[in-house]
Amino acid sequence: MMKKHAVRLGLIILLSFVFLFFFLRSVDWQEVFRYFAGVNIFYFALIILLFPMHLATRAARWHFLLRHKKKGVRFFNMFAGNAIGFTVTNSFPGRLGEIVKPLYLAQREGMRKGFVMGTIIVERIFDIFAMCFLLGVFLLARPLYASIFHVNPEAASSLLFWGKAGVAIATALLFFCLLLYFFKKRTLRVVSLFLKPLPASWTKRLLTLADEFIDGLKFFHSVGNVVVFAMMSLVVWLGIVFYYWLLFFAFHVPMPFFALVPYVFLTMVGASIPTPGMVGGFDYFSKLGMTSLYHMDANLAVSMTIVIHAVQIIVTCLIGYAILCKEGLSLFQLKKMGETESP
Repeated sequence: MMKKHAVRLGLIILLSFVFLFFFLRSVDWQEVFRYFAGVNIFYFALIILLFPMHLATRAARWHFLLRHKKKGVRFFNMFAGNAIGFTVTNSFPGRLGEIVKPLYLAQREGMRKGFVMGTIIVERIFDIFAMCFLLGVFLLARPLYASIFHVNPEAASSLLFWGKAGVAIATALLFFCLLLYFFKKRTLRVVSLFLKPLPASWTKRLLTLADEFIDGLKFFHSVGNVVVFAMMSLVVWLGIVFYYWLLFFAFHVPMPFFALVPYVFLTMVGASIPTPGMVGGFDYFSKLGMTSLYHMDANLAVSMTIVIHAVQIIVTCLIGYAILCKEGLSLFQLKKMGETESP
């Protein structure tokens, strides 16, 4: 087990360095620092002040899933779960924060772990759907903005590929979750067959978790719930687009709001790579989006990416550490919690 963990960690670190190499290749640091010095302080301050809104909108959306199981879940606990989850993801490889987030909330609210984990799967599916929908609208509307915003044909082709891939992945996950929910008993029987070689105590615990997990998907039972949650997901991601829009203004690069949709989509692809703190993947795809979509100077793209990545990590971790301090928890306790529950 330790050897397997070491190999996985080594691959993740290697992946980070590969992406960082392409991100920092041929950078003129004198130019990068010149762009740093020219940042508009007003917009930069807005970026920092408004960043917690991202955590708040995610918490509000999460509440919509949780309320079907428990009324009166504290908003602070959902906000804290998001902040702590992102803090763990920023600090350790493997996206452990995705596991810590539901475990933290389940512990604070006395809810079943498997159920809360099921809601996280739903969130991620709709994150992909929301950004693929916005990207689809952007690509379909190209004739309307062709005169004011020119998209590189190669970049448009690449976006179309990633958009299709995202839709395919999200659809597969959605279909799988629907099968789990509507064929719950049959699914549990299949799971129990796979668990037979394990000790009886393990089998019982894992079956209980599987049952709770499927219960977390119950919101799919109502078409109205799906539509409302989809709209809330669009609000979350339009808020993120707005946040990056401020970044472009901070660097004196005025850009139509909707023109940033493909860039944000690419950063989502980069952020999904399981490197600690999104280092490498986010940076490379951010630079790629700026240079290929908007024909920006590579040094400006590097400068903007470093700033926005640093703000995301620093502000998130400061909020996360403040909550951990208030609750008397340590980051390594949460890491251990996530590793215990991860496969």
